[in-house]
Amino acid sequence: MKILVTGAAGFIGCFTCRKLIDRGDEIVGLDNLNDYYDVSLKKARLETLKPAEAFRFVKMDLADRGSIEALFDAEKFQRVVHLGAQAGVQYSRENPHAYSESNLTGTLNILEGCRKNPVEHLVYASSSSVYGANRNMPYSVHRGADHPLSLYAATKKASESMAHAYSSLYEIPVTGLRFFTVYGPFGRPDMVLFRFTRNILAGKPIDVFNYGNHRRDFTYIDDIVEGVVRTLDRIAAPDPNWDPENPDPASSSAPYRLYNIGNSQPVDLMRYIEVLEECLGRKAQKNLLPIQPGDVPDTHADVGDLEADMGYRPSTRIETGVRRFVEWYLDYYGVEK
Repeated sequence: MKILVTGAAGFIGCFTCRKLIDRGDEIVGLDNLNDYYDVSLKKARLETLKPAEAFRFVKMDLADRGSIEALFDAEKFQRVVHLGAQAGVQYSRENPHAYSESNLTGTLNILEGCRKNPVEHLVYASSSSVYGANRNMPYSVHRGADHPLSLYAATKKASESMAHAYSSLYEIPVTGLRFFTVYGPFGRPDMVLFRFTRNILAGKPIDVFNYGNHRRDFTYIDDIVEGVVRTLDRIAAPDPNWDPENPDPASSSAPYRLYNIGNSQPVDLMRYIEVLEECLGRKAQKNLLPIQPGDVPDTHADVGDLEADMGYRPSTRIETGVRRFVEWYLDYYGVEK
């Protein structure tokens, strides 16, 4: 198939492109290579993809309406994986307009592209952050997520609503995936595993928020990508049992579906740090701090629907995933333990 992957230089985007290339799809990868974090890392990810004849990279901003329109008109994509977005809960407090431009305007431009050049299926990235103040766990897509605690989360929730509206109005098959704390080699420098590794190796303290009393549904990149590709292959369809008097947020009378994608085995942050210390052979100096505004104490994904519909089975234990990240980090940065 000919597939557009947005955010192709990003962490999840790069690995998704690689998986699709390996199975024989033709991929157009789009990214604006912004400087939210080290651009050289994004370029290094792209270098792992460029040798493939079935991959073409397009540098483009999702918010550039004219360019996105022209790309869709020219390429006639069969399917779209929309992973491009401005990420980061805390950064959304500092630069809110980046989130409206990328996550709202950018998503609208992708939806318009899918409307004017009908695609078989659009799969887009949402986030566990949308659950916000909800403490009813495990988080279920069948319950409401109406109290976001950050602008980042609010833009992701808005994107879900926009996607449903387009699915309903124009019968575009659309599936949303709420990602839970993704980690692994080539991961983002603003995520805890990367930050903790860098500081521990440099002999610097690590900032541990909420005094370490976090539980996170850490999910290894290979398990995430497997779920993304399986979802892409199962085109969303209307739910024949959907009841407008008792509406299920996870499905619709439109060809729209919503899933959690996570490991479904939350890990205490302190245990996560212990595993990292074991892999590095060093102890961390912990700077224990209060919870940050916008953060949630715990996350736990109910992935029952993804298991039932896609055969999704996350299998990577944190001991394995963290070790693989550390091996990559030491090699990539040429650091001795």
